[in-house]
Amino acid sequence: MAGAFKGFGEKAIPFLKALDFHQSREWFQENRDLYLSELHEPFCDLVETLSERFSAAGLGLRGDRKKSLFRINRDVRFSKDKRPYNRHLSAILSPDGTKMEQGVFYVHIGLEHCFAGVAWWQPGPELLQAMRKAIVTKPAAFRAMITALEKGGLALDPGDALKRAPRGFEEIGEDDLAQAVRNRHFLVRNEIDPATIYSPALVDDLVGFTLRAKPLLDWGRAIQGTAS
Repeated sequence: MAGAFKGFGEKAIPFLKALDFHQSREWFQENRDLYLSELHEPFCDLVETLSERFSAAGLGLRGDRKKSLFRINRDVRFSKDKRPYNRHLSAILSPDGTKMEQGVFYVHIGLEHCFAGVAWWQPGPELLQAMRKAIVTKPAAFRAMITALEKGGLALDPGDALKRAPRGFEEIGEDDLAQAVRNRHFLVRNEIDPATIYSPALVDDLVGFTLRAKPLLDWGRAIQGTAS
């Protein structure tokens, strides 16, 4: 039943370990009730509790138990890896509650690690170009955003950046700006201690992280409003 998030079940991670070992539709169906009670329903409650808290905090992010979660089933149509199930569960909360928007909150509970992120992930060409132009033409605003993130203990993830400057941005002299325009995404991450996923206090931790990441959301939203 729906309700406030009380924590994941104690068998949540053991279930994922067992599922990863078996990778069998037959095993999953036999243990589906355990999946629902220990993982899926608590995750749905987490999403809806976060949605309420994000709304109260004015973060402009929302989600629900039907639209926000990614399926535990893998899409194997174009993959050499034919294992049918993921090793994690994940969800997105966004401005419109769908997975198609930009400027989102992402949460991932899995075997390797648990983490949350706030991101402008794979922005389309127009928005990405507008962000790069804003970095160069309004460097004070970009640097103020970076400083605000640093005060909250956060930093942009440098991973998956271009090795060379994109066309039109080759002559940037300042190192921080030259590095920033090579980004394909603008992302901050927060590692989640797996021991904390069994407590409702996880909600406070995730809301606190998202508030600290708000400068990134605000910076991107200001640019998004001007992108063609």
